[in-house]
Amino acid sequence: MQAFKTHPEIANRFEDLHPPFAPQAATIEANRCLNCFDAPCTAACPTHIDVPLFIKKIASGNVRGSATTILEANILGASCSRVCPVKVLCEGACVMHRHNEQPIEIGRLQRHAMDHFYNSGAKLPLKAAVERKERIACIGAGPASLACAAELRQQGFQVTIFDRQTLPGGLNTYGVAEYKLRSADSLREVELVRSLGVQFEVRDIASKDDLDQLEREFYIIFLGVGLGRMRKLNIPGEDHPKVIDALEFIASYKTGGRISVGNKVVVIGAGNTAIDAANAAKRLGAEEVYVLYRREEKDISAFSFEYEHAKLQRIQFHWNTLLIAIHIDDEGLSEIECARVASGNDQEFRQLPNSTFNLECDLLIPAIGQSGLLEFLSKFHNLQLTQGRVVIDRTTGQTTNPKYFAGGDCVNGGREVVDAVADGKRAALGIAGALKREAAHA
Repeated sequence: MQAFKTHPEIANRFEDLHPPFAPQAATIEANRCLNCFDAPCTAACPTHIDVPLFIKKIASGNVRGSATTILEANILGASCSRVCPVKVLCEGACVMHRHNEQPIEIGRLQRHAMDHFYNSGAKLPLKAAVERKERIACIGAGPASLACAAELRQQGFQVTIFDRQTLPGGLNTYGVAEYKLRSADSLREVELVRSLGVQFEVRDIASKDDLDQLEREFYIIFLGVGLGRMRKLNIPGEDHPKVIDALEFIASYKTGGRISVGNKVVVIGAGNTAIDAANAAKRLGAEEVYVLYRREEKDISAFSFEYEHAKLQRIQFHWNTLLIAIHIDDEGLSEIECARVASGNDQEFRQLPNSTFNLECDLLIPAIGQSGLLEFLSKFHNLQLTQGRVVIDRTTGQTTNPKYFAGGDCVNGGREVVDAVADGKRAALGIAGALKREAAHA
């Protein structure tokens, strides 16, 4: 795969949200760690990285060994060091809070170790002593499939990842704000997985015939397909080119297709993706960015630290506000019409009288959640779904069809990268166990 190059303008405007440690600063921070025996930080990590151990290795100057400790638990340790909500996971559990001190900067220390690993050109050795004949397919090339494939290769199984996108990595490559994770950094993790012997194939597995063919070729199939498209606004005018959903918007600037947005941008929704889109619009030159949310400020679904960062960027929030019309003139999108609402239950929002107002708008970005892949998932034999999510055995990742395992957003409805990695690794262990038991009884 050719090296991915970020557009120079994007690189200039999207500097790191949390800059990396200098070596001496990393050592000083690592020496603050108490190396707790019953480390709550490790328990708080969905992939259960041995946090005290990797930090202790940094403190002793063994940075490569630190990275190896991280990778043994989490093959995507580099991206997770950048995008994990550490304030509510490992750092949120740090015992330093009990002493009224700042928690250890675990995320930045993890990034320090992983950057050292990749910059040094280090390789991850393949553990398997014996190559096994069983072939496993992973549909989708996002974090869940990458973690599943890497673990299976470490146990000697033959793995191929299928994805319709040209670049692997899923949302890590296409859907995470550039100031958190660059596409190039996502793709170097893909290359680490590839170096273990995982095969990648660009193929859209869409039809029943495609699935039947895959079932004939592979012993087991892992579903790491994520979620579907952003939900529609169901308002006339939403098909206009100046209305682009948040994930398409993020992908468009990350891949260099968009480097400007106009002066006034409006984002619909108040989740983490909406905040990412709003912050990106500011960095791309928008003078005014508005976030419209139909509920109250206390109901915001974005993490509080993401919300606080957006306010520092002078993003303007309109609470209890509903988009009711998109106005298009001869020159294109001109403004949107909004109304204040009183929130009731999840489906009822009563428009307040005489509360409508208009906002000028050069670009409208809906970010109201992704739909499930119901049409696609319904093609599978005996695959149980609940509320659009694949039902699995939480211990093994196996679905109601024994030939299929699953993990990531198609199972959990859309959580963090680290959760997808944990799902993928769990499924890999479940697959390996099932195939080894089958071989023992053959």
